[in-house]
Amino acid sequence: MTHDPVLDAQKAALRIEARRHRKALQVQHPEADWMIADQADAVLEVFRLKPGVAALYKALGAEIDPRPLGEALMRRGWRLALPAVIDLEGPLEFRSWKPRDILAHDLAGLPAPLDSAQPLAPSLIFVPLLAFDRRGHRLGQGGGFYDRTFAAMTDGGAAPRIGLAYQGQEVDAVPHGPLDQPLDGILTEAGYNPARKDF
Repeated sequence: MTHDPVLDAQKAALRIEARRHRKALQVQHPEADWMIADQADAVLEVFRLKPGVAALYKALGAEIDPRPLGEALMRRGWRLALPAVIDLEGPLEFRSWKPRDILAHDLAGLPAPLDSAQPLAPSLIFVPLLAFDRRGHRLGQGGGFYDRTFAAMTDGGAAPRIGLAYQGQEVDAVPHGPLDQPLDGILTEAGYNPARKDF
């Protein structure tokens, strides 16, 4: 949580509009999930990544579905993981996952791999979002799970953090505070957008 009432209000207002807009984009661009999967090599080339562990997420509502992207990565030799909430105030745990694996509700009530699934350290992390800007700021659902997770990854070799979105989810500026962790880039149906650090 930001503990800044003005910032919280700005984010809440943008979330209302961003949810409505994302739902409309989902209807307008049902092919976006597959188009994003076709862009997988662009991200791998930017970060010069060899096959490792790619963390995805279970799409909810109008979120971009990362399953086609995951299948494309598996064909390239990658293993997949999904996040699990194991502490409502702590970082996420990433657990081994394959398509068709059984999921169960985690501590936050979100679908996640079973407790018996192997914990994995991702070498690439894809995250959902409601809105993004060119500087890599992301508007999420407000739980702070990804921000806490990224903040806990203090080593210099932290996995690249890539948002998955419709290109139409870009806004001029996402309200953000000191606890909000920026992304390294955004992957959309139109291609890869690196986060700009020069403004």
